[in-house]
Amino acid sequence: MNVISKTIVLPDGRAITIETGKLAKQADGAVTVTMGNTVLLATVCAAKDANPGCDFMPLQVEYKEKYSAFGRFPGGFTKREGKASDNEILTCRLVDRALRPLFPSDYHAEVFVNVILFSSDGIDMPDALAGLAASAALAVSDIPFEGPISEVRVARVNGQLIINPTFEQLENADIDMMIGATEENIMMVEGEMEEVQESEMLEAIKFAHEAIKQQCRVQKELEAAVGKVEKRVYCHEVNDEDLRKLVHDECYSKAYAIATSGTDKFSRSEAFEEIVTTFKSRYTEEELAEKEEMINRYYHDVEKEAMRRAILDEGKRLDGRKTTEIRPIWIETACLPGPHGSAIFTRGETQSLTTVTLGTKSDEKLVDDVLNRSYERFLLHYNFPPFSTGEARPQRGVGRREIGHGNLAHRALKRMIPADYPYVVRVMSDILESNGSSSMATVCAGTLALMDAGVKIKKPVSGIAMGLISENKGQNYAILSDILGDEDHLGDMDFKVTGTKDGITATQMDIKVDGLSYEILENALAQAKAGRMHILGKITEAMPAVREDLKPHAPRIEVLHIAKEFIGAVIGPGGKIIQGIQEKSGASVNIEELNGEGVVEISSNNKESLEAALAMVRSIVVMPEVGETYHAKVTSVMSYGCFVEFLPGKEGLLHISEIDWKRFQTIEETELKEGDELDIKLLDIDAKTGKFKLSRKALIPKPEGYVEPQRRERPARTDRPDRGGEKDGGDRRYSHHR
Repeated sequence: MNVISKTIVLPDGRAITIETGKLAKQADGAVTVTMGNTVLLATVCAAKDANPGCDFMPLQVEYKEKYSAFGRFPGGFTKREGKASDNEILTCRLVDRALRPLFPSDYHAEVFVNVILFSSDGIDMPDALAGLAASAALAVSDIPFEGPISEVRVARVNGQLIINPTFEQLENADIDMMIGATEENIMMVEGEMEEVQESEMLEAIKFAHEAIKQQCRVQKELEAAVGKVEKRVYCHEVNDEDLRKLVHDECYSKAYAIATSGTDKFSRSEAFEEIVTTFKSRYTEEELAEKEEMINRYYHDVEKEAMRRAILDEGKRLDGRKTTEIRPIWIETACLPGPHGSAIFTRGETQSLTTVTLGTKSDEKLVDDVLNRSYERFLLHYNFPPFSTGEARPQRGVGRREIGHGNLAHRALKRMIPADYPYVVRVMSDILESNGSSSMATVCAGTLALMDAGVKIKKPVSGIAMGLISENKGQNYAILSDILGDEDHLGDMDFKVTGTKDGITATQMDIKVDGLSYEILENALAQAKAGRMHILGKITEAMPAVREDLKPHAPRIEVLHIAKEFIGAVIGPGGKIIQGIQEKSGASVNIEELNGEGVVEISSNNKESLEAALAMVRSIVVMPEVGETYHAKVTSVMSYGCFVEFLPGKEGLLHISEIDWKRFQTIEETELKEGDELDIKLLDIDAKTGKFKLSRKALIPKPEGYVEPQRRERPARTDRPDRGGEKDGGDRRYSHHR
């Protein structure tokens, strides 16, 4: 083995070690990345040639966390790792988005990047190391790659920026972003924030980039230490420069006219398609069999050039808008009777129908990832059916795109849900039409649906997607507000920003070109803020405030905080008490210990049912008060009196002398029997024994002329042991305060 390793030292002194030549040597490139007790293996393999007809970069990134890395067994019957979790898919996307733009434009061979977490102690976050590991594996391989890149997480904790924070540090962060970049340029940004300003976000990106620059330099040192690896020379494309020129000469002016005509999506698509169809009609079927793939490729370049030149030269966009103009918006709230909240948000040709469902603790989502076992109370699901773009194809489950877009919208809204909000909330966005910015439509529709459901969000949130058309490494550029799908596909940047009136809550940015300066980024953020404020105005115009009350069919929840020692009393032996409360009231009752106290959640769709359960629980946890009157039930009858339950779980002796002003010789004379109900008054609680002194006669007016009977003194008995004080209390088990 020829093991080579390099070390990166983070600003706080922690070290990251990159090593190659030891593991997975049959892969085209392989490295291990170690930070503390966190160890990842990254491998990369590429096909020797491209599949026929492939005209895109078929990159596939996989990220997998082994349960053994954290000393755990996987759940389920098979007890082995299964399909990728949402967290693993999101990490794959972070790596993919930074790597993809840096492969040569004509490189179309399949490339597979695998990053595996083999060890962790739950302190350092492995997803922040995955991009570094993948890039280092490419660096030591013979696969052509215009890197290296690296990715870091940057967080702000107590006003201080930290690179690759620990799990514990991240809990208190008001900025949490993943940044991917080369030594020269930012390539990818994604994160969430606590309503920060644009200048604060830029400061965090710059801070992260400085750390990335060092990590890129170390990768170059590793590559040099491995020795000169001849990169593959590869181009499978067949080109005909005369045909390329002919396509441009014949089609460009027509495409430019359409690009500046300001038509809608389908009219524009059909017009563009007609141009290339007309051009192809000059060839026979035999000639097209040879030339069609090249014609399609060259015509795509023509469309791209026409769109870009129209914007850069004339400031004209495909739908006729100015660069800063937002598409027309229409909104409808409370559009569906069944969900607990609903809204339609339509911006141009993008439309989201979003619903909100309110649930109880039993509806929480269990997150069972390798390093994160927790419960999620705010869920957001994003669906992108094929019909939203007019495609005739089946929908096969949820893809990585849906998970990624849903996660962005989730991050945009989740900090606006109050921490003590008692409901579990599910937001579901169905995209019914799409022409760009569907994730941002989800954020806007989600805000409206939450407000319609009566969820007391802190502030409304809006979102906007920004685009960029640039040339000469950013010397000439145009920033586009509220981009269309084609402007995303043919442009140089997709920059999504969400926020309230007071600051940014989430962001996602992908760059497709070199040369994105901080000046461009700063201008894009300023233009995005203006767009967000415009959209926020439309939202507040349609829904000025959160609905005062929940919908009539929404579940009602009350939360009680009780002393820890009462948890067992509410649950009862074998759950008898809590089950009885649910059966009698019809409400659902959940209880758990949290932060040293009991938290009781009572929920019901019926107000009377909720109040009944609430009263039952309160009666259990209430402390008996001397002088108060209680309605009691006889639980047992003794010769010297009867035991009564005057609060759930609280019993005391009602002595025969306290039943009535009339003097009874025997308990049978009272005619009291087990199950009888009566009112009693709590006269006293013995400070030492906790016994309750109860009286019924204290609630009955004293008869006129009543004379207190003389008590006879009894000689002390010394011939028998104490039997538990039957004379004044009987069985001590029941007379104590429980």
